[in-house]
Amino acid sequence: MELTPDERGRYARHLLLPEVGLAGQLRLKNASVLVVGAGGLGSPVATYLACAGVGKLGILDDDRVERSNLQRQPLHATPDLGRLKVDSARERLAALNPEIEVEALPERLTMRNAEEIVGRYGLVVSGADNFAARYLVSDVCVRLEKPWVHGALHRFDGEVTLFAPGGPCYRCLHPGPPAPGESPSCAEAGVLGVLPGIVGSLMATEALKFLLGIGDGLSGRLLLIDALSMNFRTVRFSAQPGCTGCTGTLPLEDLSEECAPPASNLRFMKEITAPQLKALLGSGEELRLIDVREPDEWAIGHIDGATLVPLATVPATCASWDPDEKIVLMCRSGKRSSDALAYLAQQGFTDLTNLRGGILAWSDQVDPSIPKY
Repeated sequence: MELTPDERGRYARHLLLPEVGLAGQLRLKNASVLVVGAGGLGSPVATYLACAGVGKLGILDDDRVERSNLQRQPLHATPDLGRLKVDSARERLAALNPEIEVEALPERLTMRNAEEIVGRYGLVVSGADNFAARYLVSDVCVRLEKPWVHGALHRFDGEVTLFAPGGPCYRCLHPGPPAPGESPSCAEAGVLGVLPGIVGSLMATEALKFLLGIGDGLSGRLLLIDALSMNFRTVRFSAQPGCTGCTGTLPLEDLSEECAPPASNLRFMKEITAPQLKALLGSGEELRLIDVREPDEWAIGHIDGATLVPLATVPATCASWDPDEKIVLMCRSGKRSSDALAYLAQQGFTDLTNLRGGILAWSDQVDPSIPKY
């Protein structure tokens, strides 16, 4: 393949770099990258890879644009509210660079589709905001011998690394997921709006270096960013003896449930919809309504009659509760409350129900005066 006259003009500053030049730009044109997530990290990653001329980009995300996304996800704009993120992302990327191909994948990476989707691309860049997805990306990339760039955010902090074939894997860095409540997502803990731009740009840089075969990659090194102190530091990590992830033989069937409550607790997993909960509260039935979000989230809006018990404090607080009383748990979207439900089930509580969709569903279906965030 050759560069067209338009492409030569578009990538003129790349062509001036001896480390890139015409040969390097052609390598980018022939490259394919899967971007997992079109949110805070996926926005700058996809934007800069598109502008750089990566020939094929896959954007994988099953979420829709919410107002709270607009603080840090510049791939999407106010008119995109309610649209699939992959659709608004594809539209914006095509406007930035019509010379490339953008494949919109409106789905979630699962044990059933991971190998087929990842197998179509030469490099994966993941901005997934949960541990289960990160383990799945890692294990399928090891199995298929695909390199991938990892990035993560937490409030004012970020991290970036590269996992290359033959090097340590994500499980070498994080052998197992944290306990419930120990590592909240951005939706749970908040994030400085500009931080995804910093971390995502570094992820895109690492991806371009790998595709071009230049510079010193981050394989075996974790770059840590502290935006409050504006401190960048690198720590080394290596392959761990006996790491199950490095073998590439870990069954993918186990991965999507990696961070889910134990199967033995599933019999306790009752759910209630927001309208059903409204009716239950109106019936006068006696119950304990527990909100396991954080105080700052509670202050944004909450259901009247609920009690705030942040997830990390549930073990210490529940000792005073009656194990046979009816308890309804809730959080922002239903994930943390399901973790709390699983813990309470292990402690012998017998009448547990989770609010399906959490406060977001309550805002949508019952009380729109509670802001969505």
